[in-house]
Amino acid sequence: MKRPMVLSCALCLLAGLLIGGILPMPWDKDRPSVPANAMLISPASSDGSQTGTSGSDPNALDSQDNFSLLNTACYAVHLFQEKDYAALAKLVHPERGVTFTPYSTVTPESDLNFSPGQIETLAADQTVYTWGFMDGSGSPIAMTFAQYIDQYVFNADYTQASQIGIDQIIYTGNALENLSEVYTGCRFVDFSLPGRDSSSQGLDWSSLKLVFAPGEDCWYLVGVVHGQWTI
Repeated sequence: MKRPMVLSCALCLLAGLLIGGILPMPWDKDRPSVPANAMLISPASSDGSQTGTSGSDPNALDSQDNFSLLNTACYAVHLFQEKDYAALAKLVHPERGVTFTPYSTVTPESDLNFSPGQIETLAADQTVYTWGFMDGSGSPIAMTFAQYIDQYVFNADYTQASQIGIDQIIYTGNALENLSEVYTGCRFVDFSLPGRDSSSQGLDWSSLKLVFAPGEDCWYLVGVVHGQWTI
């Protein structure tokens, strides 16, 4: 099995800045950066290089480009932090919408899916939705959108993630990791935070995995998967 390439943060930031000055990005100002202490883990070709688009359209999306994917993912995390759902809605796939998964195992038939228009207005929506079932007790996860975001999306500050996996899952528990199988043709970024309480023996880690589908000229958000240790 090929070992994933571990890139130093300084090198990735430098390359990202150089490429970011050339390639169009989905926002113009207040561009969030990769956390200064983050370790990036990503797949690479056998010689360590990345493939590029050979097409003639300079604005076409290169679906193999890690930097455009990472920049879009960091932007989405920033929008969740700021609760800017109007801007987030513009990242959501216009036809597929975005699906929310409370634990690592994606269940398309029951995980809730929302259109861009719904995302834009959900912050003020007081409807109690059933998002799934709680690990351990099996009780329904009955929450408003705002409550769900606080507990199962931005339950920690993922703008300060210490490890970021590009198409690589950093931490796993007992739950089935089927993200790649369900979201075929997509790519994902895993923002992970290690355990913080020494008494938990590292089992209090958490992660936010954002799944993107390639469009003609940008990445579209199609999945938001929360990760934590499950019983």
